[in-house]
Amino acid sequence: MAGLYEELLLLLHGVWSRRWIALGVAWGVCMLGWLGVALIPNSYQSKARVYVNTQSLLEDKMGITQVQSQQDLDRVRNTLASAENLEKVVRNTDLSQSVSGPRDIAAKITKLRENITVMAQADPSMIDISAISADSSLSDGANARISQQIVQKLIDIFQEENLSGDRNETKQSLAFLDQQIAARGKQLEAADQRRVEFAQRYVGLLPGAGSISQRMDAARQEINTIDSQLVQAQSALSAMNGQLAGTPQSLPGVGPSGGPSALGQAQANLAAMRARGWTAQHPDVIAAQREVDALRKSGGGASSGGGGTPNPAYLSIKSMQAERAATVQALSTRKAQLQADLNTMMAKQVDEPGIASEQEKLDRDYEVLKTQYDKLLADREEIRLRGEVKTETGSVQFRVINPPSMPTAPAAPNRPLLLLAVLVLGIGAGVGVAFAMGQLKGTFPTAARLERAIGLPVAGSISQTISAAQVAIDKQRMKWFAGASGGLAAVCLLLIVVEFVQRGMA
Repeated sequence: MAGLYEELLLLLHGVWSRRWIALGVAWGVCMLGWLGVALIPNSYQSKARVYVNTQSLLEDKMGITQVQSQQDLDRVRNTLASAENLEKVVRNTDLSQSVSGPRDIAAKITKLRENITVMAQADPSMIDISAISADSSLSDGANARISQQIVQKLIDIFQEENLSGDRNETKQSLAFLDQQIAARGKQLEAADQRRVEFAQRYVGLLPGAGSISQRMDAARQEINTIDSQLVQAQSALSAMNGQLAGTPQSLPGVGPSGGPSALGQAQANLAAMRARGWTAQHPDVIAAQREVDALRKSGGGASSGGGGTPNPAYLSIKSMQAERAATVQALSTRKAQLQADLNTMMAKQVDEPGIASEQEKLDRDYEVLKTQYDKLLADREEIRLRGEVKTETGSVQFRVINPPSMPTAPAAPNRPLLLLAVLVLGIGAGVGVAFAMGQLKGTFPTAARLERAIGLPVAGSISQTISAAQVAIDKQRMKWFAGASGGLAAVCLLLIVVEFVQRGMA
């Protein structure tokens, strides 16, 4: 630790012995640095904060979500610094006084784009707008005034973009859709006219609606349905025929003796046999049938004094049988008709394949154009309603929270801090130069360092003897050095005071 302390003292002694060199370097660096700081133009910044609310109750009903509204707001914010808007700023502020041609306007626009900041806060509805003016050819007051004018003009443009941008965009979109609808309408009319001409040319050749393949598929499906219905109707008719065979046509009469007539009794016996499921070849059934036939021919039923009455059950079953038979006949007729139409269409498809293909192409083209036309109509109505929602209901609420400020002090540079930094840098440069010169010169401040350098013992050293006159001279030089050093600090302080005075005057 003692050795380190000794080395530090030796370094300080070396610098102190060259203090005038260090002071001169410090003065030179400080003067150059302060001159550079003085040449830096003042930058005046004006700030404003605006509030934009894009939420609306009707917007959600019309499919305008909050995300879409925020995208619209971002689009306006991003286009605010466009060349067109910046040109409006140049022409409508004091910047136009120093403009003499398109080249100057382009230069102003480029510089404005670098000095304008549009930033959204944590709340997307809050937007900060700031502008910096740092024209060295203008006074501080002019720069402060221009920065405020720039921000105010940006606010005006921002409001115009929000209030009239959607209206203009809606008009352009509607105009484009009207052109497309008119074009699609003409194409649709032409396609429909071709279909009419085709139908007139080949009337009756391709009956029905749709293409041949579609009609054939529909016919096959209907035939399959009729087949299942026909099977059910035939089964019902067979059951009705069996029930009718077992039901007598008339009820047996009552004779004088109070018993049934012979014919009625024979018919009842025959009906009972059939009801038991006996066939016509059964011997008893054959005998009973012969007996009934004989009684009818001989009039035995009437001779016995009693006639038969019509059977109501037989008549009801007969009516139901006729209804089932009519249903079977209708289904069979419909199936035959469909099969004939199907055969006709198959023959047409084989004989005239070109006509069928042409009809399918005409129908397909017409449907495509019709779908596009309907979609364009729906899009136009939706855009029209959305535009009315945004413009008529006042969906965009614009309010200036903080108006553009008039800067009273330059935002940059921070001259007091720069002046102090130059002073510190100058002193450091002077000390550094003095230290470097001490290291470059081949002198030895102590005998011990000389011994380490040559590797030989040093017999002794002679101390410096200073006379009274020399002491007086050294004291005078010290006063001069202190005065020069204090003068350097005083100049720095004076420059800082001048800077604050200039700010107050501005």
